[in-house]
Amino acid sequence: MQLLRGLYQIGGDLNGVTWCGVDAGFEDANSYAIAGPEGIVLIDCGNGETLPQLFENMRYWGLDPDTIRACFLTHPHWDHAGGAHLLQARGVRLYAQRNTAEAVAAGDERCCGFCYHKTFMSCVVDVPLEDGERVAVGGLDIEVLHLPGHTQGCTAYLFNHEGRRVVACGDVIGTLLCGDFGWSGSIDFDKKVYIESLRRFARVDTDVMLSGHGLSLFHRPRRRVEQVLNSALMQWR
Repeated sequence: MQLLRGLYQIGGDLNGVTWCGVDAGFEDANSYAIAGPEGIVLIDCGNGETLPQLFENMRYWGLDPDTIRACFLTHPHWDHAGGAHLLQARGVRLYAQRNTAEAVAAGDERCCGFCYHKTFMSCVVDVPLEDGERVAVGGLDIEVLHLPGHTQGCTAYLFNHEGRRVVACGDVIGTLLCGDFGWSGSIDFDKKVYIESLRRFARVDTDVMLSGHGLSLFHRPRRRVEQVLNSALMQWR
């Protein structure tokens, strides 16, 4: 579905954009496509089983999957990054924070395939990223914001689009339908580190927040981050 001109949610089973055997579930995370002047950039790519659905959704909006230039992974969990190896086989370059890149290359428990009774298909990320780095790809200028806690490689991506400051935050923020935080069962989940990431994220002003599951926010998303920080301080200290 189109969120802004040239910005689309193409995957995500919690709000029915894709379907993976469970109604309104967490089997397939939100995936986004940004149609830039030099090709399409994806944020996350779902679990891999739904990739044909992602491509079908793209084609409906006149987007050619063959013009995907890059995919930025927010973290290594199967529901967000399980399709990475399939995209790479099509010539798409993969970008991820270094810790996430290491997990995807290993395909180990950090990728949480066991939660879905699936095998995570490992692959080598083409471009490991560092916090604060800026990447120019597809005509976009994307800023890397490393926000560990949900996993140690959790990363948000900031970019300007249609006159708005957009952040794709993966599971750093819980959906409004299910709690404040990303799932706490990750092998490398860390409450103390998570609080510091939320403190940092709560200082960032944006106009649009693209979530990892469920709803995205189009009105003062910083307020939502502040709510989650407050919840973490009350529950976890």
